[in-house]
Amino acid sequence: MIRVVSHTPVECEKLVAAQRAGNWIDAMRAFVPEPAKLYTWWSYRAPDWAAADKGRRLDHIWVAPELGDRVSAIRVTKQTRGWARPSDHVPVTATVEA
Repeated sequence: MIRVVSHTPVECEKLVAAQRAGNWIDAMRAFVPEPAKLYTWWSYRAPDWAAADKGRRLDHIWVAPELGDRVSAIRVTKQTRGWARPSDHVPVTATVEA
């Protein structure tokens, strides 16, 4: 969907560069490794967004290296996309142990 709606290659490169520069750990990918799909956004264009299940990962949780082993869970609350007046983004949370 790069020609329809997506991040440009330059935007993707800048995001990766920022992550590397800060040594940020992608907490979500620690639990859902690539190439598995990890969506946090579903377009309003599809009449049945759940059936189409075509989305994007637009929301991230990055943590400092010191917290990396303390993230015990992540949650993408997909069902909220089906609410009566939803956002196209869904809540994304992480559990960080003390």
